[in-house]
Amino acid sequence: MHIITESSRLLLREFRPGDGAWLYVLNEDPDVLRYTSDVPYGSVEVAETFVRNYDVYRTQGLGRWAMIRKDTGAAVGWCGLKYQPGDPNPDLGYRLLKSAWGQGYATEAAQASINYGFGSLGVPRLIARVVPENLASVKVLRKCGFVRIGETVLGPHPADLYELTPAVYAAHRQAHG
Repeated sequence: MHIITESSRLLLREFRPGDGAWLYVLNEDPDVLRYTSDVPYGSVEVAETFVRNYDVYRTQGLGRWAMIRKDTGAAVGWCGLKYQPGDPNPDLGYRLLKSAWGQGYATEAAQASINYGFGSLGVPRLIARVVPENLASVKVLRKCGFVRIGETVLGPHPADLYELTPAVYAAHRQAHG
């Protein structure tokens, strides 16, 4: 298991064979996909094919990572950094199984990803895109110190564009603990 980083309750690791089962469940939930342009995989086999063909770890040196609870070993979703076409700044993204909503996992995994991006990778800027109606995601970004800088699109949805730099993140952490 290739662990990328961790937080107090979570391990963030690369996807691996067998993850297709929970990824299938994740993308079958219309509430989870509500603010994305993604569609359900259709079968566990299709999700497993996605896992086998997910090459951004090799091509980009980062990616979306499985969020694994340390206490149970169960996957609760994914979080991580990924370059989007045409943007030189990594994008922070996350998605959780509905059973994991409201427990602070998104914020915890996002902060671990941010620390990894700024610390281990030395990226100068992170971005995030969120549909404004997705209040839970907006709250996560703000808790992490992201600042809204404009508008963009997220699939078919108008979205807000957020950014975070190491200096802003450090100041935010100092002010908010």
